[in-house]
Amino acid sequence: MSPGWQNESLFSVFLSKRIKAEKARLDTPTGWGDGSPFQEFLYVDDLANLCVFLMNHYSGNETVNAGTGKELTIKALTELVAKVVGFEGKIAWDTSKPNGTPRKLLDVSKAAKLGWTYRTELEDGIRLSYGDFLKNPMRAER
Repeated sequence: MSPGWQNESLFSVFLSKRIKAEKARLDTPTGWGDGSPFQEFLYVDDLANLCVFLMNHYSGNETVNAGTGKELTIKALTELVAKVVGFEGKIAWDTSKPNGTPRKLLDVSKAAKLGWTYRTELEDGIRLSYGDFLKNPMRAER
C-alpha cells in the first residue's frame, strides 16, 4: 500500500500520486483517519485578492478572516479531487491514523461586511491548480 497523506497536504500528495499511478500503475492511495473532519478551503488568488482589498478598504486593528464560509469533509474533498484529476481507482482510509481537528471553519462575516467575498468555487480552484500542477514538471515529480 502506498503511503498515506495528512489532511493538510492531501491535495498536492493526491495529485502527485495520481500522476505517478498513471505512469507506474501504483496501488491505492490511502488517507489518514476516516475522512469525516470538516475543513474550509480558499483558492490562493482569492486570498491575494482579499489582501489587496483589505489594504485599500480596512484600517482597523481586528483580525479579518480569509475564507469562504463553506466547509466539506475531507472524504468529500478527496472524492472531488479524484473527479477533477480523473482518478477512478479505490481510495482507502486508514482509521488507525488520526483524523485531525474535527472542524475548521472560519467566521468570514467581517470580510463580508466590508464588501468582500471569494470568487473561486472549490471545484474550479482544484481544476486551476491541477492544470498548473501538470504544467510544472518539478511539482509533478515531488
